[in-house]
Amino acid sequence: MEKAKKTKIIIGICYLILLSVFLLIFFSKFSIQEITSYEFIKENKMYFQKLKNSNLFLLSIAFLIFTILWVFPFLGFGSPIGLLAGFMFGKWLGTVIAVIGLSIGATFLYVFGNYFLKDLIREKFLSKYGNLERKFKISEFYYLLIYRFIGGIPWQLSCILPTIFNVKLKNFFFASFIGIVPQVFLVVSIGSGLEKIIDQNSELPKITEIILSPEIYVPILAFITLVLITVFFRKSFYKD
Repeated sequence: MEKAKKTKIIIGICYLILLSVFLLIFFSKFSIQEITSYEFIKENKMYFQKLKNSNLFLLSIAFLIFTILWVFPFLGFGSPIGLLAGFMFGKWLGTVIAVIGLSIGATFLYVFGNYFLKDLIREKFLSKYGNLERKFKISEFYYLLIYRFIGGIPWQLSCILPTIFNVKLKNFFFASFIGIVPQVFLVVSIGSGLEKIIDQNSELPKITEIILSPEIYVPILAFITLVLITVFFRKSFYKD
């Protein structure tokens, strides 16, 4: 037990060091003002467009690896990845890459949580989500699929919470892969719409022009509709 605690502490320290080094390197090259400027975004949009035209496969693999690392070990959320994937690859290819990367990263996070955090997660959350254990025993993949689709739990926690129910690794991966497709597709569509707007405007358009663009408001409305649907199902899914 004492050895396991020391191992967890060492891994936690290594994670913090890795994250700190990454942030230090990143912000030593770019300032917050720079990466949020319209000129920076437009210039890099043109750079990635040229890179995509010259070697789409290499860029796709690089982005896939970045997505996996974004989820684990950097514990990033899925929305920024979806927006960036749509911005760089368009809504169809962007969705495929983002879904694969997020699913693999989530699975790695699940494996990590199952090995190092299982007891802690069980202690903190079993009383709140214990009713899910009975549902997962009825049909593990089916309820995992619903669980991933409706969300309602922070992304990082949603990846490690199933550790307390001992779900199979393959069920976790494929349920994640299928269940996150609708949300990811809509977020990627918004990113793809932003790319088109930036491509058509040399200067930053007004916020109203961006929102009223069909490439933006259509996926936003669809996303809001999806959220309302998942909220409705969430109430019945998480109740006893």
